[in-house]
Amino acid sequence: MIDIFVERDFTTPLAPEFVRQLTLAAQDCLDLHRVAWQGSLLARDGRRLVCHFRGPDAEAARVGLRQAGADVSRLWAGTVHQVPGTAGAWGNVLVERAFAAPVELAEIQAIEDAGAACLQNHRVRFLRTLFSRDRRRMLCLYQAPDAESVRIAQRQAGLPMESAWAFRWVSPAASASAASTPAA
Repeated sequence: MIDIFVERDFTTPLAPEFVRQLTLAAQDCLDLHRVAWQGSLLARDGRRLVCHFRGPDAEAARVGLRQAGADVSRLWAGTVHQVPGTAGAWGNVLVERAFAAPVELAEIQAIEDAGAACLQNHRVRFLRTLFSRDRRRMLCLYQAPDAESVRIAQRQAGLPMESAWAFRWVSPAASASAASTPAA
């Protein structure tokens, strides 16, 4: 099984419970293709969404999600790289990175490591990376006071960044009344 991610943008904000209900409603289509929803990162303004699935391959997820009526134009296979000791922590700020040419994860990690003091100065804690298999897309998750703290720390550390935005974690296991935000 591999990790698969779908990125979406919305003009009308989504509520966390709506994301959860919508994804769970697609479960029959996903089950048919052996694809399991792991959770989603919903922007605090409700207009951006990154959904995480596990399945046998990207095509299985693409077919299952398309059959459920989802837009799969920005679906990609990737890997999850977690900082040791942060199991279960998803953070609250996402940084998007895109590269014209493939990069090595170690290259970006070396810049991150060199800029660790910048992150600490702004109370930003790196938790995990979602890295595309084509090595041109990276989503990095942080625990931080806010998205602006992460933006400043990223610039000072010399890290490439398309955007940074605050999110909340929407889990398949969340209660019917609310989305959860795992502790860091």
